[in-house]
Amino acid sequence: MPARIYRPARTAMSSGTAKTRKWVLEHVADTAREVDPLMGWTSSSDTQAQVRLTFPTKEAALEYAEEHGIDVVVQDPNARKPNIRPGGYGENFATNRKGAWTH
Repeated sequence: MPARIYRPARTAMSSGTAKTRKWVLEHVADTAREVDPLMGWTSSSDTQAQVRLTFPTKEAALEYAEEHGIDVVVQDPNARKPNIRPGGYGENFATNRKGAWTH
């Protein structure tokens, strides 16, 4: 299985862009995870699935994969939609507001 190079998306619970600037090289698991019958933990014999490397640029990640003979699939990030509503919460209380503010 080839590895995957991508740039992580922001979390659904935040509007910030922290941890979304670096590129990630992640190996895809070759075997399915197994459930331990005694403890209920999931495990796998594939240790490459635990490897997750970060790089500052996509080119650096591709160069690393080429040097180490790793087949990769690159997933480019989706373009972010522009903000539809200019301003923010403070605009509700602006003194130059055109309409009256009501609940």
